[in-house]
Amino acid sequence: MGDGLRTIRIVTSDEVLLNSTSAASENLEGWEFGGKATVDALREGACAPGDVILLDVNSGPENAYESCRRLTGTSRARIFIVGNGDSSSAGVAGAIASFCGASKVLSKPVTASALREALAGSEARPALQTSERGQDAAHGLPESLLQDLMSGSTQPILRALVDPETGLFNYEFLTFKLDEEFKRARRFGTPLSCVMLGFEGQASEDVLRQLAGAFLETSRDTDVLGRFDESSFLFFLPNTGPDGATVMAERIKAIANDRGLKDIVGDPLEISAGIAFYPHVHIAKREDLFSRARDAFYRAREAGAGLVTATE
Repeated sequence: MGDGLRTIRIVTSDEVLLNSTSAASENLEGWEFGGKATVDALREGACAPGDVILLDVNSGPENAYESCRRLTGTSRARIFIVGNGDSSSAGVAGAIASFCGASKVLSKPVTASALREALAGSEARPALQTSERGQDAAHGLPESLLQDLMSGSTQPILRALVDPETGLFNYEFLTFKLDEEFKRARRFGTPLSCVMLGFEGQASEDVLRQLAGAFLETSRDTDVLGRFDESSFLFFLPNTGPDGATVMAERIKAIANDRGLKDIVGDPLEISAGIAFYPHVHIAKREDLFSRARDAFYRAREAGAGLVTATE
């Protein structure tokens, strides 16, 4: 607004949430509460660059994630999803929110401390320029996910992002995350490792789930773990160089060996891994990072369950 304050607005029909957000905003220096708003009004310019939009996941004429996606393309405000605070699904909720363009996920009720922390640790997603929209469409929401977003269902949304056999992210979501993580690493000058890991042949669903469990045991909350195809997986490790990625891959290989994991014909599951990392002189775009990890993986597999890091 004209007084130099930035504004926090919320899309909700929950009066309790509305009141808690108003009270929290009053305790933030440099901010004011702009009250309840509609997605259409916000899309038409009701907020200014640098403002914040809160989207209540439980109310509104459409699903909050779809609202977020629509606002990200037209607004330079930061967008926070406000959920119920279920810790068991917080990681997945954060991933979905990020997929749709949100900066943070907050829990009900909104407190001044939580809002202050979110404001300090986030930035606005840039509004899409006309020339970028065609590119963005190529990485848009899958049709099945769009249908579930519009229905207001939660579990189908997760099913649209997750591989059913392993519980890891699926190929479509990996495509989005590769773009997001590479842009973040390039912008902030932080390292990013890409690991492709897999085995020859096929494995039962039980073995796949045990292998996925090994991935989770050796990873951090910020790592992105997904299934690439029937027998290979793709990981994105933010703020991790090749040494850290190598340690993770070696631990996975050791766990698979110690647990005696076998393929569908009873042979030991021999894990191969390829690693690429950014920054690197030969990596200028996300496709370079992926292709180098894939080529390293193929070389490792040809060498017989080895591990190859693309350093040259």
